[in-house]
Amino acid sequence: GIKTGATANTERGGVICMLTALIRTIILYFLIMAGLRLMGKRQIGELEPSELVLALLISDLAAVPMQDFGIPLINGVLPILTLLSLSMMISVLNLKSIRFRDLICGSPTVIIQEGHVLQDEMRRTRFTVDELIEELRQQGVVDLATVQYAILETNGKLSVLLYPEYQPKSAQNHKVDDTGLPTVLISDGRLLERNLHRLHLDHTWLQRRLEENNIPSIQSLFLLTVDKQHQLYFLKK
Repeated sequence: GIKTGATANTERGGVICMLTALIRTIILYFLIMAGLRLMGKRQIGELEPSELVLALLISDLAAVPMQDFGIPLINGVLPILTLLSLSMMISVLNLKSIRFRDLICGSPTVIIQEGHVLQDEMRRTRFTVDELIEELRQQGVVDLATVQYAILETNGKLSVLLYPEYQPKSAQNHKVDDTGLPTVLISDGRLLERNLHRLHLDHTWLQRRLEENNIPSIQSLFLLTVDKQHQLYFLKK
């Protein structure tokens, strides 16, 4: 019943390997959790393309040092920290630059506008008719004629706005005004010129509306939207 020295050394080596694997796993687990917290509270299907790529790369980088003890842990930690730092830099640039945000995250695409299916936009985004019908069904919409707007968001989800007469009525069952799809004119103190021109509006109109609402400047606004009845919603910084 006496264990030999070789057997004892083998068992001791096995215990050390198990402890090493445990410690490595714990360190990488908390490191990855910290990285996912940087992305915000989102589900996988709601991640932007850059965030999804980051999550996939981190999972691959973490798996190698967990399984191969011949690779120093720092060789797995450094690439993960580099990716997390890159993600934070991209997030800051997204806040500072609208053009950079459009380049990295893309921009929403209108698939249905005023009841008309924009086939060119569907081809450009490679969004098929079957996918459109499936997305509408998942939101309880079975009649395409009831859809006023459908927007393909940057995360791949389809946002649907029905015509007022087909929207769920409130408890008072009052008539819903058709205000159309609100358009963002000012985002984080920056004027979106293309949206202003798309609504056939100009700087004179905008300046007059700002003065009517006692808004000193475009830079003082965090958000300003306008609907097709030219009603404003704004939020100051």
